[in-house]
Amino acid sequence: MNMNPIIQQGLEKGLIKLDNDQKYITYVHQNKRRNYADPEEQVQAETYLKLILVYGYAPARIQLFVNVPMGSTTKEADLVVYHDDAHEAPYIVVECKHQEVSEQEFKQAVEQAFSYAHSIAGMVKYVWVTKGIKEEFYLFNKEKNERLTQPDIPYFGESGTKKYRYAKTGVYRERVKGQLQEIKVNDIQKVSESELTRLFKQAHDALWGGGELQPAEAFDELDKLIFCKLWDEKNTYDGQPYQFQIINETENDPTLSSEEKDMRALAALHKRILALYNKGLQIDPEVFNKPIDLSPKRIRTIVQYFQGVDLLNTDLDCKGRAFETFLGSYFRGEFGQFFTPRNIVKFMVEVLPITNHSRMLDPACGSGGFLLHALNKIREQANQLYNLANPKNVIPHRDYWHDFAKNRLFGIEINDRISRVAKMNMILHDDGHTNVIAFDGLYQIAHIAETKKNYGFAENSFDFIVTNPPFGSVIRQSEKAYMKNDETTAPYYDFSLKEINWIEARLKSRHRPTPRDSQSSEVLFIEQAHHFLRDGGILAIVLPDGILTNSTMQYVRDGIAEKFRIVGVVSLPQTAFSHTGATVKSSLLFLKKYSSAQTEAIRQAKQELQDHIADTHHLVPLINAWEDEKRALKKDKTSDPATKTMQIEELNEQIQAFCEELEELYQTEKSKLRDYPIFMAIVEYIGYDATGKSIPQNDLPEIATELKAFIEAVDAGQDHFFA
Repeated sequence: MNMNPIIQQGLEKGLIKLDNDQKYITYVHQNKRRNYADPEEQVQAETYLKLILVYGYAPARIQLFVNVPMGSTTKEADLVVYHDDAHEAPYIVVECKHQEVSEQEFKQAVEQAFSYAHSIAGMVKYVWVTKGIKEEFYLFNKEKNERLTQPDIPYFGESGTKKYRYAKTGVYRERVKGQLQEIKVNDIQKVSESELTRLFKQAHDALWGGGELQPAEAFDELDKLIFCKLWDEKNTYDGQPYQFQIINETENDPTLSSEEKDMRALAALHKRILALYNKGLQIDPEVFNKPIDLSPKRIRTIVQYFQGVDLLNTDLDCKGRAFETFLGSYFRGEFGQFFTPRNIVKFMVEVLPITNHSRMLDPACGSGGFLLHALNKIREQANQLYNLANPKNVIPHRDYWHDFAKNRLFGIEINDRISRVAKMNMILHDDGHTNVIAFDGLYQIAHIAETKKNYGFAENSFDFIVTNPPFGSVIRQSEKAYMKNDETTAPYYDFSLKEINWIEARLKSRHRPTPRDSQSSEVLFIEQAHHFLRDGGILAIVLPDGILTNSTMQYVRDGIAEKFRIVGVVSLPQTAFSHTGATVKSSLLFLKKYSSAQTEAIRQAKQELQDHIADTHHLVPLINAWEDEKRALKKDKTSDPATKTMQIEELNEQIQAFCEELEELYQTEKSKLRDYPIFMAIVEYIGYDATGKSIPQNDLPEIATELKAFIEAVDAGQDHFFA
């Protein structure tokens, strides 16, 4: 069990004890032993220690598990803080719940806490309800039965709560009785991956769990508020309070009831959040295209979850994993999509020689996993180049990776909602999102650039394309302009045309291909990557094995071999994508784009080989002679019909066998036209099993080392790296 820092501090100061296997906790001052394996007890222990170590209350003035008479029954309040050592003047009632309770259960806990505050003898002034990752604080008037939301409870010795709970660097300045004073508060804190995952999930559940919003709508609104939170963190200076927090707005106005004060506080919070959102959109207008559509109360709920979290400075890898974990099941349920597993994404990016000067694209970027790993790769390069212990290196270090993120990292995602996820993912990782667009990545590139007014999307301009395109989507010629062909212009996609068998072309003099009715999306994405890449640019793509093995896909393999130098093929296990809901056996293909001159030379060499085989084996004369025999037999009225049929079938078999022999010869000789080594690997273990659970066996790091060296050698023109 990872030790919470405040639990560690409580142990060191002798406030609590844990047994050796951490199953039981003893509260030393109260001499009470409890089951620490209970998640609710863990929250209670942390809250107890916060009262002492953070808020400054003495253990002698805190009672745990206080019996409270409730009519004919007796219940137990978790924590009560008193003004006095005799425990006669209750001050704060605390109700603790475990972290996984729902929003509805949390609301019930609030009412439970107030029932305790009513029933305890004396004048309770504050109520604190917590489940660790979410807290609510109230000023309580027992006589009037009024409650008012507060940013915090008072620290020991303070007469009331501060206006703000969080400020950058933990202090803000406020004028008190005409004098400017520094007020010490909290700064927001980095969180763990598990805690951030829980925050994302529970905040989302809080928005849609009541049924007022659909899950997708709730996700959109949560996305907007996370955007506001990040904008607030970026634009709050040292010594300033954050705006994305509960603020004590009207406590000192005696003319207002608690309900009126609460309504004003809600309205003020709503106004602050909308101001953050609108300011952010002035800088990043492409992120969202609709206003926030949440009630002030729902906004407050999300603020309560995230106000104390430092999203910007929480570890990038933790943020990425937390975001993916939260979104993984949501995407599968809502969109039928899945994330490329992290181990595979990391492998594909790491083997490529991407630098901060590279231009990289994912034309089917989903939530942006490949883009983020590329950005992290450049950050790591910056870490190696610049020692951040030297303040002079801070700006060059940021410029190194930030220029790459802003100007050289591009993504396209057809689903508008998912594209916003990618943008938010990039924002969480600090930029690059302005070059993530919502569009069909298979449209003509000039049309994409013109429509989105982003001319960074240009043909023949990208150094690297890394992608996992959608499998099995059928693109119909009748539905998409980029699939349509006419006789006046060259087709945008060669793969949108039916292949012409070279033997059939010579026999029937058919040289113009006809359009296909449809084509699979993954095949078109291969060719679109060719359009985007510069000469010598590298494509790394996840493809179904059928493209590499099925006889019906030979024309695709031929087209790939004309357009690209095949660098490597890494076969993944059948279970690689099982836990995401995808069952297609897949491989990773690494391709280096040929120049148009190289492609034309390959086509010319194939043409010459075909002509040579056809001429030396007398293809056309022999086939024509056999066809003449068949026609003569059909015209013969004197022969036995059964005999004629048998003779015609024998000629057909002879023709078929002859053509198959020439085709086999052609395929054999064709493979010798450009004889070069190809990196081949079969992966058995990828660091997780079919359910997605981590396992120690992982072949990918070792293969990555070898493939990386091979790609670098090929990129340097050393084709016979393994010779």
